[in-house]
Amino acid sequence: MTTERFGGVTLKGTPQTVRGEQLKVGDKAPNFKLTANNFSSVTLDDSKGKVRLISVVPSLFTGICDAQTRRFNEEAASLGENVVILTVSADFPTAQAQWCGAAGVDKVQTLSDHMDMNFGDAYGTHVLERRWEQRAIFVVDNEDVIRYVEYVPEIAQHPDYEAALTAVRNIT
Repeated sequence: MTTERFGGVTLKGTPQTVRGEQLKVGDKAPNFKLTANNFSSVTLDDSKGKVRLISVVPSLFTGICDAQTRRFNEEAASLGENVVILTVSADFPTAQAQWCGAAGVDKVQTLSDHMDMNFGDAYGTHVLERRWEQRAIFVVDNEDVIRYVEYVPEIAQHPDYEAALTAVRNIT
């Protein structure tokens, strides 16, 4: 049975229900199946052997999510070839593609959990009331072990960018 955590996140102070257990540093990262902008399937295994920074956002079309994705896109080049940055949202894949084109984002791969929310359920980020993802950051090493986790407690709040980037740099 999947855990549901009422108050696991708030939206402008209003408690929301989040499905899935929160992951911890040291956990093996669950595999997932997400949809790329071209409707191909993408899994965690597709980037095996690399360090993954997984940036989870409610929707690319909101201010903080936009800023979060642009920030990691800007940082991508400085992280090196052995780091992959994935941004996960429940936005439809074609909407993600349009957003990337308009925003000039080309170093981060945007992936959709729209089809079945399997990422959100496995990573503990599925906000039931909105069918969104809770804002979160996961850093997964080249052996699929989680080395950094941040579940942002308020949807309208930025993550700790520097802590996530430092975690990536400490692995590579």
